[in-house]
Amino acid sequence: MKKTLSLLLAFIMVLTLLAACTPAITPPQNGGEPTKAASEPTKSAQTGDSELVDGKFTKTRKITVEIYDRSNDGGSPPEDNFYTDFIKEGMLRDHNVEVEFIPVPRWTETDVLNNLLAAGDAPDICVTYSYPTIQAYANMGGVIDLAPLLEEYRPLLNNLWDLLGDENIYYNLDPETGKLWAIEAIRAQIPRINTFVREDWLKKLNLNEPTTLEEFENVLYAFKNNASTLLGNDADKMIPFSISFDVGWRANNLMVSFVPDNVSDKELYINGFDDRQLLWPGVKEAIRKLNEWYNNGLIWKDFALYKEGDTTEDNLIKAGYVGSFMHNWDYPYRDAEEGIHGTLQRLIGPEAAFIAVDPFKNDAGKYKKVLYSTVDRKVFFPTTNKEPVASLLYLDWISKFENRKFLQIGEEGVTHEVMPDGAIKTISATGDKIMNSVNNIDYTITINGLDLGDPSLTARSLALGYAGVDARYIEKAYLVANRDGFSPKHFNVGEIKAEEGMGQVLKEKRDILLANVINCKPDEFDSTWELYFGDYMSSGGKAIIEERKAKYEQYFE
Repeated sequence: MKKTLSLLLAFIMVLTLLAACTPAITPPQNGGEPTKAASEPTKSAQTGDSELVDGKFTKTRKITVEIYDRSNDGGSPPEDNFYTDFIKEGMLRDHNVEVEFIPVPRWTETDVLNNLLAAGDAPDICVTYSYPTIQAYANMGGVIDLAPLLEEYRPLLNNLWDLLGDENIYYNLDPETGKLWAIEAIRAQIPRINTFVREDWLKKLNLNEPTTLEEFENVLYAFKNNASTLLGNDADKMIPFSISFDVGWRANNLMVSFVPDNVSDKELYINGFDDRQLLWPGVKEAIRKLNEWYNNGLIWKDFALYKEGDTTEDNLIKAGYVGSFMHNWDYPYRDAEEGIHGTLQRLIGPEAAFIAVDPFKNDAGKYKKVLYSTVDRKVFFPTTNKEPVASLLYLDWISKFENRKFLQIGEEGVTHEVMPDGAIKTISATGDKIMNSVNNIDYTITINGLDLGDPSLTARSLALGYAGVDARYIEKAYLVANRDGFSPKHFNVGEIKAEEGMGQVLKEKRDILLANVINCKPDEFDSTWELYFGDYMSSGGKAIIEERKAKYEQYFE
């Protein structure tokens, strides 16, 4: 299989070398626009001025677009439903472009996309959270340089520019070559992770919401020691605190609270290639705390056994056995009656609910937590794309406010209702008009998060956007998730070659490391950490750190 993939990759490289070269683009200086090199880029042979009239092709074009398949029970086919029809009809009407959607499994998207790219079967418009995947294929000649195309056709892409701006469009522009392999979608809301506690259990045990690590720990012990009071005959099923195999995400607020407040932007960048902040200073001691909790029976003992897409943990939370967990800032309130909040209310009663708390202070007394940056998914075109201009027009079309707003909220009376103050309240739809992802983010690939054009209206609507959930839970969660939050500073140093092809490898090694150091005996913690952390570093982590350091010092010192 590996030999076959290698041959296919080599074939892609040969095709690319035979293709006409495009000139370099000078990187933007001080936030300015890129400028053309001495020679003008040549228009695509398939797209000349005579074939575009007011942004519409005189001859019908066809493109394929990646769409995530989340395998939702009761959902609609992601490639063929009411919303895909809306996009198809609009693109054909406005640009004379036919659109076909190609489903890719969400939870294995990197692996599947790698296979599609290697086989030359990738959609014309690809979407991924993994930039190293894009860089790897760009190095093999498998990705289109978007810089000259974006400059040449910018007059036709006003909606795209209005939404993303230079920051997101040129986020990945190489400072040396001027090449741009992908543009970054924008994240409208940037809260990331919250800590949740069973509000009804706190009240039943006469406990206040924890505001420090010590108070949070006391709450966990209180849940464990009062299991019979809280769960009756199911006391043996008590899980005071739950995490999953993805410890770096599911304990992130705790981890970040152990990072010194005065850590420099340079250090955060050099050690910031892991998106779970594994390598930041102080994190090891946060994991030691998790090891202590695990050995004292506070953490779900089977957390490391279940991988992506498995619902075992969620089912335990829904059944009412879990006292606390960390997750996406609004996680328990999603999915209406079928979600955690809805299920607890139905099975246990209206008092049963999780509420967001903020117990983890750093050494400066701040509740610092990592927020999302304004960048989100990465959108790129493989070299097998023969309609790059039609593809850019697609990105512009879905970025148009009216179009993306409809995709995000759907039809009034079906997927939303308008409140007296103008706020939008979500309604759970069924059948063909059901949304397979929150606010249809799988279709609005240039924006993740609700945007109604007015920040105040958007905020009020967010609080109403969870069917069957009292708005106070959402308002509290949003406030807590943003408190003292920060996004690590972005430094564009071009390609980090040591990162190429290492994303999945190091992700797996990170998860194995964290699982083993939490599961081991306390007196074995340091030796276990050294063993698995050493493997992580020797498998590519050390090389990435060294190259990041050198590149940072080259461009910023």
